[in-house]
Amino acid sequence: MPHAVSSSPEQDASANVEDSYMTDAPAAPAEEAEKASNTTDSQPLPTNGATSTLESMFDDDDDDDDDEFSSSAPTKPDEGSQDQPQAQPTSKPKYSSPDILRQFYQRLFPFRWLFQWLNHSATPQPDFQNREFAFVLPGGAYIRYQSFMTADLFRKQCIQMTPERFEVGPQYSVNPRDRKQLRKASAFKPIMKELVFDIDMTDYDPIRTCCSGAAICNKCWQFIIMAVKVVDAALREDFGFQHILWVYSGRRGAHAWISDKRAREMDDTKRRALANYLVLTMGNEQGKRAGIKRPLHPHLDRSLKILNPYFQDTVLADQDPWHSPERAEKLLQLLPDKGLTTALQKKWDSTPDRSSNQKWADIDTAAEAGNLTTLSAKQLVDAKQDIRLEYTYPRLDAEVSKKLNHLLKSPFVVHPGTGRVCVPIDTRTLEDFDPLTVPTVTDLLREIDEWDQNHGSMSDEERAKVQDWQKTSLKGYVEYFRGYVAGLLKEESKGSKRGREEEAQGGAESMEF
Repeated sequence: MPHAVSSSPEQDASANVEDSYMTDAPAAPAEEAEKASNTTDSQPLPTNGATSTLESMFDDDDDDDDDEFSSSAPTKPDEGSQDQPQAQPTSKPKYSSPDILRQFYQRLFPFRWLFQWLNHSATPQPDFQNREFAFVLPGGAYIRYQSFMTADLFRKQCIQMTPERFEVGPQYSVNPRDRKQLRKASAFKPIMKELVFDIDMTDYDPIRTCCSGAAICNKCWQFIIMAVKVVDAALREDFGFQHILWVYSGRRGAHAWISDKRAREMDDTKRRALANYLVLTMGNEQGKRAGIKRPLHPHLDRSLKILNPYFQDTVLADQDPWHSPERAEKLLQLLPDKGLTTALQKKWDSTPDRSSNQKWADIDTAAEAGNLTTLSAKQLVDAKQDIRLEYTYPRLDAEVSKKLNHLLKSPFVVHPGTGRVCVPIDTRTLEDFDPLTVPTVTDLLREIDEWDQNHGSMSDEERAKVQDWQKTSLKGYVEYFRGYVAGLLKEESKGSKRGREEEAQGGAESMEF
């Protein structure tokens, strides 16, 4: 697929994209299903151990090796995808206005710290220079294989082209813009990218009752909070990762970016194994369930301890998932005891207005009344644990995590549908994060104007010291991100120093006689 940036960065944007400009581009890498770090350097955001194997938990029959998200081979448009960028005949939302986006990139976007985050150094490295970026332009054009030598050139291109959003891909073996000059296509391959995870609210549609589709509210956002807590704990405690950045997707989900060097260098096999470790396949719409081995894997045992309080308040009280007879049937299908389910069905038929909380309590009442025919008391406890997990455990889009060359929407871009900025989420104040109060791009531009009006008495010299993002509600998010990046760079510099010392020591030993 043609590249987006010519070998001369000074050429204008039209020259840079002459043969990589595609309308109706494939959705797989372009639109991620809408579906941080514990560093002491990070500023709090505004209010708003041992590795285990998947086989010890449940069977893994996921041996697929599809290239759905390949960014190193030409792809064809997926006409069936709803997320496919397309040119819209009707007027676009104001958030997609080139004038508004240009102001956003000029005045608000934190290019400096995004560059350092992806570059792992304050000075340009191949980590950034050989990395792929993809632009989604107003109108739906999707431009692949862009690369930039410096943060300033990246910023200039964004201001010129005003992408609705851009996506971050891997570092390649050579600069993506030079890939056509290679004699062998196989020489162009991804070699490094952050390990990523995607949690999308639409995956919770079978169990949430308050909203569906793209809609969210504070009630169902609790599912995202649960997922972040469980996944974050597993990544830190089971795999030892430290540099984890959680980012709001801009509408109905969250993304995790793991920047530890060990995570960035994982190949597809390791990424697939780690993703499968975190995926729990429970039931389907017919209630058929894959069994979970007992005793519970330590990861699941820890997850249950995190999730149990949410089951009572969020699932039973807020969502009331089994209130209707149709939904109550799903609960009965998850209880593998004919005598128990017959007794429950009889009770619920006679009192159809019972809440989910009451129906959940009815299970124990019916069991204690002697209605168990095939399950023992211990097996009933296990079955109820399985149900809790099905209604609370994270529902990950695992395919996003399995491929080194998968592209994912960048932090701090504007969601074209909602106008909200994809801001980082501080896990230290996770419960306080409210996606409905995340600022939109138009909110932020208005806040700049209001700040300027309210500080008209300041001297020009004083005003020049305040950057535009510092005048807005984006300030806390940028400061948190800046602290996160500082912690990452500090760790990277330690690693580089250790590497130089080991190399020097090895050289000295090789000279001994």
